[in-house]
Amino acid sequence: MLPLSFDVFRSAGFRFGLPVCLALSTLFLLEYAQYTLVTYQALLFTLPYVLFALVVLLSQPFNQGRTGLTALLMGVAYYFIQNYLQAPLSNNETKLIYVLLSALLPLNLLQIHILPDKRLHSRFGGYYLLFIIMQIAWSALVVNHFSRSDLDWLWDSYLFAIPSFSPMPIVLFLLSIAITLSSASTILKRNLGSDQTVFVSLLFSCMTFVLFQFSFISSTAFSIAALILLLNLVTCSHELAFVDQLTGIPGRRALETELKHLGRTYTLAMLDVDHFKKFNDTYGHKTGDDVLKLVAQIMKNTKGGAQVFRYGGEEFTIMYKGKEANECKAFLDDLRQEIAAYDLIIRDHSTRPDNAKKGEKMRKKEEKNNSTNVTVSIGVADSFPDHNPDNVLKAADQALYKAKQKGRNRVIL
Repeated sequence: MLPLSFDVFRSAGFRFGLPVCLALSTLFLLEYAQYTLVTYQALLFTLPYVLFALVVLLSQPFNQGRTGLTALLMGVAYYFIQNYLQAPLSNNETKLIYVLLSALLPLNLLQIHILPDKRLHSRFGGYYLLFIIMQIAWSALVVNHFSRSDLDWLWDSYLFAIPSFSPMPIVLFLLSIAITLSSASTILKRNLGSDQTVFVSLLFSCMTFVLFQFSFISSTAFSIAALILLLNLVTCSHELAFVDQLTGIPGRRALETELKHLGRTYTLAMLDVDHFKKFNDTYGHKTGDDVLKLVAQIMKNTKGGAQVFRYGGEEFTIMYKGKEANECKAFLDDLRQEIAAYDLIIRDHSTRPDNAKKGEKMRKKEEKNNSTNVTVSIGVADSFPDHNPDNVLKAADQALYKAKQKGRNRVIL
């Protein structure tokens, strides 16, 4: 069950809920843990640098460009906090750096949601590094120009803060909250691993600037953010290796891993979409992809404790642990009938509008005039008398071939 146990880490609820729970726990424990943190001050100071550097390095071979960019931004921000924001905020220069950093970091993090997922050592990565350097240079000019001026009018008007609540100006506090909530909605809407990295960084950097009066807040918050980014990196890498990107169910590699952990009693079934090549030629490959997604989604609800995998092409594998073939036939026949009964709406992808409301109107018209059905054939074999998974899989494939010969849309043991 190793590959499938990661499913919970890929859910939108987990990707949103874990950072929120850790942030709330940090808020609750920070005041009480400060005396303990003093003992590990040197380690705590260095830890975010090490963790963010590790995320940046690992993100490159794992093709997680957005995660690498996020870690880079957080590492740069942490450097400025530790080297330029350790003086009292009553100093104009320090306060200017604090304001610029608390405004620019969330804005830079938010734009990562829409940036292409390119590696840092690509041409795009070079341009983005140049963009960061330009922002740093511009901020340095602003600080040098205004730090010796009388800025009381600015702190008392546009950048007014409530010191008893937070040193962060109210307008920047509201901006950070709005950006963080926007990022959270992106996770819940499309649930990409890179979306979690942005949300985590926004959440913990916002917490740092709001609670800047607390000792060790930056080291603690940025360390937790970096650890979650590392967990996200592992989860996304697992997803790329074991989860089929088209259908969202475990793929061939996950199946091969599961086959190594079977007991003596199990059943394997091979499922194939009938006339899939003809369907592809008639309606196009995008519609063919829609068929595979549909079959996979229905297969997820197969009863009897089934585990489902995409074997390759239009073939899928269903696994039942602890069950013989006769016990599984009814579940598989229900699955076959459910797929055959589903009315698939054929959409013209070339004329599909970007506007959601127009698309909904078009779908209603298409539903009336342009629907079809697909069927599947299923071959089943269990571990008796041969317990070798490779041989059982071959036997299931042979049964599938018989189902095709006998007219398709049927289950053959």
